[in-house]
Amino acid sequence: MTRDNPDTDHLIEGARLGDASARSSLLQRHRQRLRQMISVRLDRRLAARVDPSDVVQDVLLEADQKLEDYLRDQPVPFYPWLRQIAKDRLIELYRKHVRAQRRTVLREEPLALGLSEESLHQLFRRFVASGTSPSGRLLRKESSDQIRDALEQLSERDREVLVLRHLERLSTAEIAAVLGIKEGAVFTRQLRALRRLGKLLGKHLGEDQQ
Repeated sequence: MTRDNPDTDHLIEGARLGDASARSSLLQRHRQRLRQMISVRLDRRLAARVDPSDVVQDVLLEADQKLEDYLRDQPVPFYPWLRQIAKDRLIELYRKHVRAQRRTVLREEPLALGLSEESLHQLFRRFVASGTSPSGRLLRKESSDQIRDALEQLSERDREVLVLRHLERLSTAEIAAVLGIKEGAVFTRQLRALRRLGKLLGKHLGEDQQ
């Protein structure tokens, strides 16, 4: 298992030994990261019905209930484990509030990530701000449809590694744990995805790519 940072490891050990303060701190130290992940992943059709802070609270309560099992086995680093609970909760909310009411929604919008509009634009801006593209021209022309279309043409695994790195800000070790791959494969996948997305965005906007 890839280890968390020393502070988290110390809290895990304290919680395993029955320290209530360490247990509480272990869960609370990741609150902001969870909120960021949930905000990134919150489908726009859920945003009007779901408060990210409420989702975070529900996730932490569920994690507290499942913590003993985690502390016994520790199958993955702590934050990827906590993040999976949040992801499952978002899927549950999506099914409850969106899919149950609009059975055709998946056909209407094939992008499976459920990214918010702001997340799409944030991801787009990260690439055109790198200095390797004519960012001023791209930013003037950016549109949700173009961004979505480019992302949808990526394979799901390439798309996901970009979101984990550039929007959720996960470390290489955390991405490897989330995706179930080796850290070296994270670098390879990210490079491939960046190159592919650059070509797709250039095609949409009429730019010549190197």
